[in-house]
Amino acid sequence: MLNLPSSPIQKIKLDLPYELYVKRDDLLHSLISGNKWRKLKYNIEAVKDHQKTIFVTKGGNYSNHIYATAAAGKVFNFRTIGLIRGERVDNATLRFAAAQGMELIFCNRNDYRNINEDNFGDFISSHIQDTNTLDVHFLPEGGTNTLALRGSAEIVTEIATQLPDLDWSKTILATAVGTGGTLAGMINGASGRGHLLGIATLKGDFLAREVSQLCNTAYKNWSISNDFHFGGYARWTTELIEFIRGMEQAYDLPLDPIYTSKLFFALFDMMQNRTIPEGSTIIAIHTGGLQGRIGFEEQHGISFSGL
Repeated sequence: MLNLPSSPIQKIKLDLPYELYVKRDDLLHSLISGNKWRKLKYNIEAVKDHQKTIFVTKGGNYSNHIYATAAAGKVFNFRTIGLIRGERVDNATLRFAAAQGMELIFCNRNDYRNINEDNFGDFISSHIQDTNTLDVHFLPEGGTNTLALRGSAEIVTEIATQLPDLDWSKTILATAVGTGGTLAGMINGASGRGHLLGIATLKGDFLAREVSQLCNTAYKNWSISNDFHFGGYARWTTELIEFIRGMEQAYDLPLDPIYTSKLFFALFDMMQNRTIPEGSTIIAIHTGGLQGRIGFEEQHGISFSGL
């Protein structure tokens, strides 16, 4: 069950001097999709190997990671506890998580910020009495840890097998960047091949430092663009929403408003303005997150179909 088939690669036909492919990790699993599957895969294996019975993790109230971890708990039969940032709210993501059996604990922002692998037990014991921390596998916000990097590295391994004739000197692997775990894992997996391009979805220039701390520092073939965050995490414009609709209509490629839409918006802007070398082969990683469209529509009253 942990060895899913490789996600498919979709070619996008362009009237531009580039080859563009999409690694459709959104199709890996119906509920635990995209980079969340990659990050959880070896963490689930570790839970089983060490006979742990509980996943404890952190996330915001629309978190793809919370959604996927809750689903994984249901699928693989382990208990899940989600530490949720901010006041109690009711939305589609958290309703789904609760329906999968995840126990939700809402944390004020100061507590949330300070909870980590070393002290989480002190916090959850005051909320849930029957939890033995020896039974717990803790996952940080976004699911990024050493085991997550191992799973993300496999994206590149699969691409190399699926497209064996790639000229790596002209190849760019591109992904949206949130916590930096997916990009860092891909850098390790590429082992110096190609160029790894991250598109920051958060405002600020700290992500390069985060990725540097996670990946093998011997590899320098990567960069992060901070020009396409649309104002910060979960910020958006009408132009971005119209772009999402256009991509789905033109290429049958559904995107989410937080991560993948900003990735593809950036790539099309770069190609149209020739800031990527002409003749490059670009492989964009669709990291999933489509569940976020439901909460976004619920929150903002926007339909991605345009209807």
